[in-house]
Order: sequence, then structure tokens, then C-alpha cells
Amino acid sequence: MDWRSAFAAWRRPRAILWTVAGAVTVGFLVALEIAARHYGLPGPMTNQAKEVVLAPKSGPLLYASMALMMVVLPWRQRFVAAGVAVGIDVVFFLVRWAVDAKMMFGNGALWVVLGYAVIAVTRRTGRERVLLLKGVGLALLLVAGRKTGDTWLLITSKTRPTVLDQYVATADHALGNPSWVVGRVVRATGPVGSHLLDYVYIQLAVAAVVVALYQLRDVAKEGRFPSHHLVRTFLVIGLLGPGIYMLFPVVGPVFAYGPGATGTGGLHWAVGDLWPNTPPVGAPHPMPYDDLTPRNCMPSLHTAWATAIFIHSRKAPRALRIGGAFWLVATLGATLGFGYHYGADIIAGVVFTLTIEAALRSAARGWNRAGTQFVAYGTTVFGALLVSYRYLPVEMARHPWAFGPLLVLATASVIQGYIRTTRSWEPQVLPAVQPEPQPEPV
Repeated sequence: MDWRSAFAAWRRPRAILWTVAGAVTVGFLVALEIAARHYGLPGPMTNQAKEVVLAPKSGPLLYASMALMMVVLPWRQRFVAAGVAVGIDVVFFLVRWAVDAKMMFGNGALWVVLGYAVIAVTRRTGRERVLLLKGVGLALLLVAGRKTGDTWLLITSKTRPTVLDQYVATADHALGNPSWVVGRVVRATGPVGSHLLDYVYIQLAVAAVVVALYQLRDVAKEGRFPSHHLVRTFLVIGLLGPGIYMLFPVVGPVFAYGPGATGTGGLHWAVGDLWPNTPPVGAPHPMPYDDLTPRNCMPSLHTAWATAIFIHSRKAPRALRIGGAFWLVATLGATLGFGYHYGADIIAGVVFTLTIEAALRSAARGWNRAGTQFVAYGTTVFGALLVSYRYLPVEMARHPWAFGPLLVLATASVIQGYIRTTRSWEPQVLPAVQPEPQPEPV
């Protein structure tokens, strides 16, 4: 009976879905590992395995991942896990200091996550095992997403020898060349503004974990994850975005038009030293670029992720709502002000995120007519943006007063459609019925 019950549970649609998703994820990681090895570099699985012992690339990300895993634990176990992670890191720190190795923390957090994976398999049963494995899987997916992204960026630089920056820069005339404008503003703020924006730009994943922890705060008490949360959106954005990089390779203004690519490109590959003082002019054409700089501009995934943080922080306490809004504004300032993106990338990133977010919410609650229509509309607008950037940039630059408002209106229509669609899914709170006044007895 136990064997039959287990087999019946495995055949349930949700179990089959999780099995297929796991198999696809493993297959995808193996494919990326093979692709990276083809270019003589370690892939995401190798890089992650190295961090069990060697200095991690990002310690804050590993601790943020461990924090996500701990949402399934009671408070006492959370304190124990955090203490063990810090203790392990202290030992690694002392050893590295003694042998004069690269200093970075985070190994302890990874050890704790892997340790709980072993505990889930060997010491837990039933729903407790499933819940703990989901927490471990969520943490490892966040870390694997970072490693996968690094490998994707390598592949884009190796397989796309030419870039389309001149097309996007020309189309950006319709928006008033925002990267050039914001770039001059950021330079005028001096090192204070630059350091603040740089911190916001680098620690985007940590900000996302803060919002996600609020959304997942009741997982241990309820024994289940909510049907939709920020981490799901983050992972899907990171999975689909690099595919667009391959279709529309762009390196960014500071690399294509400025000296900011020193060491990975520089003026040898750039059109000229133009950013952020002189917007480019002339007929666009594909331009060759080096095999080191990632083609990671179109769409702006930093904008996409910051938009997702903003959306998911709207129902949080006031401090998180303010933080989500600040992170979005600061990320936009960093992506444009450091010359990493064009204005066209920003618009595409917003449309990209809202479409993905609506699709995930529809899948979580059940597809209906409104959700399907909006996802189709968002996908159409996103495709139209890419096509116009590629085939109509000269016309867009010649008629900025026509195409600029069109781009803004198209984006605004997607934003308005998303708000209208998701509000229709909110439960309606009916006003309390007031009892009718009764006549006083005589």
C-alpha cells in the first residue's frame, strides 16, 4: 500500500510538473556547462562546485540565498543555521588570511544550504521533507541563476561578433538620448552619486531577497509557499532575457561610444569617444566588437528586475514600498548614467517584466480571458519595439516628436493594461450591510 500510495502521489499533475521542471533545469545547466567548456572556460556547475571551498564571487548573494532557504525553518533553527554559517566562514577567513589567498565570505552559507539538503533527504519525511527541499531548491536556484547568467554572457560575446548599438543609439534620438543626458548628470554629482548608484546596481539581488523574505515570512507557519512571489519572476526574467541578447546583441553606450570599456574593448572597438558628451549621428550599420564584452543590453534586465521589485513591494509595509521605489529610480539612474544602457533598452525592459509578471500570475491563479489578452498584447508590443529599433531607427531619429510620444504611449498602455488586468483579479471587498432602523416599540 505504501508503494502504491507513493506511485499515485508521483502521478499527480503537480508532481509530474515539478519532475519535468527539474529535469529541464538539469539539462539546461548541463548544456551551458558543455557550451562553456567548448570555449575553454568552466561552466555554471563547475563554478558553483568550486565555491564550496574556494572564495565565492559574491558572499552577500550566498547569504541572501541561505536566508531564502531559512523561511521554511522555525526561528530556533534559523538562529542555529546562521551561527553555523558564520562560524564556518570565520574558519575559512582565518585559513585564507594565513595562506594569503583571496578573501571573501559566503562558503558557510553554501555549506548550510547543502547541509539542509542532506537533512531533508535523510532526516525528514512527508510534507516536512518536501517543504525543506523546496526551500533548499529556491536558494540553489538563486545562486545557479547568477552562475547561469555569467555563462550566458560569455556565450553572447563569443557567438555574436557584431553588435547593433548604432541602430539603438539612432532610435534613441526619439527619446532625447537619455543615456547621454543622465550620464552628464551623474558625472556632475561626483564620487558620492556614483558610489551610491554603483552600490544599488550591484546589490540588486540582495534588495530582491529583502522583498521576497517579506512575502515568504509565513511559509514555516503555513507549511507551504505562496502561489506566486518575487523569486519566481526574478528567475524567469533571468532565464528568458539572455535569449533576447542572442537575437539583438548590443553592448551599451559606454562600450560602443566611449572609453569605459578599457580592458574589454575601449576606443579600439568603439565608434569614437562620444559618450556622454556628443550623441552619435549618421546611418547605422552592424559593427564588429571584441569577444569579451557581453552583449547584454537589449532588454535591460537590471531595469526588468528593479521593476519586479517595485511591483512586488506595493503590498508591503511603507518602508519596503519606499525602498522598492527608490531601488527602481536609482537603478534607472545607474543603467543610464553609467552608460550601460540606452533609453530604448529601459522601455523594452519595463514591457518585458510586466508581460512576464502577468503570465506568471495568470498561471498561478488560472488563465482567463483578461490575462491571456494582456500577455498577448505585452508580447506584441515588446516584439514591435525590437522590430522598430532594428528597421526604423533612421525614421525615428528624423521624426522624434512623432516616434518619441509613440514609444512612451506604447509603454504606458502596457502599464495601464497591467494595472487594469491585475486589479480585476483582486478579491472584491463588499461594504458591510447596515441593518435598517427598526421602529421603537410603543
